[in-house]
Amino acid sequence: MAQSEQIKQLSEWVRTTDNIVFFGGAGVSTESGIPDFRSVDGLYNQQYDYPPETILSHTFYRRNPAEFYRFYRAKMLCLDAKPNAAHLKLAQWEREGKLKAVVTQNIDGLHQAAGSQVVLELHGSVLRNYCESCGKFYDAEYILHSEGVPACACGGSIKPDVVLYEEGLDQETLSKAIRCISEADVLIVGGTSLAVYPAAGLLDYYNGNKLVLVNKTPTPRDSIADLVVQGSIGEIFSQLD
Repeated sequence: MAQSEQIKQLSEWVRTTDNIVFFGGAGVSTESGIPDFRSVDGLYNQQYDYPPETILSHTFYRRNPAEFYRFYRAKMLCLDAKPNAAHLKLAQWEREGKLKAVVTQNIDGLHQAAGSQVVLELHGSVLRNYCESCGKFYDAEYILHSEGVPACACGGSIKPDVVLYEEGLDQETLSKAIRCISEADVLIVGGTSLAVYPAAGLLDYYNGNKLVLVNKTPTPRDSIADLVVQGSIGEIFSQLD
């Protein structure tokens, strides 16, 4: 099926339902200029002595918080990024009563910036940061402009509200995501390689017959999808009603 036919089919499914759930990954954000830290560039290797997955682990955060924050400020805080066509389309569908929820692996807050209200952030958000001693809230700007390990007024260390490697997902958020996906009519999965668990396993809770995978490259779950659209998610979504 040509891409134009695939987009026509997806448009038809969107038009005829009021129960869409979107499940997205890093590919939704890269089109807003946010780098996928798994694609390690040459500059990265010159600047850091450890791979990203090591730096973004709970163990590394505890052992070497200063180096953690050096990486975190440079690579994870992209506060000038703006929502792209995919974010905006999803927010539009929610306003129209078609989209029930966005389930995201991203931590950048761009879905909310686009206007989405029901956003289930599986991996937390860089926009929320808390003192580990007293619980006081600090925004991302505070973290960006601090030096070394950011400290609270009480003297405690401030930790981003993001799920690091070795940490478990928030069970309440996960339960809501499972419920939304299991009850969806149309499940659109976009911008994710479906290689990271437990998030990738959420597809197994879908009970419908309109599973759509939108990604630039093939995924391990393409064979179970009812529709696969390969390409830029922003370009594809901009062609939908």
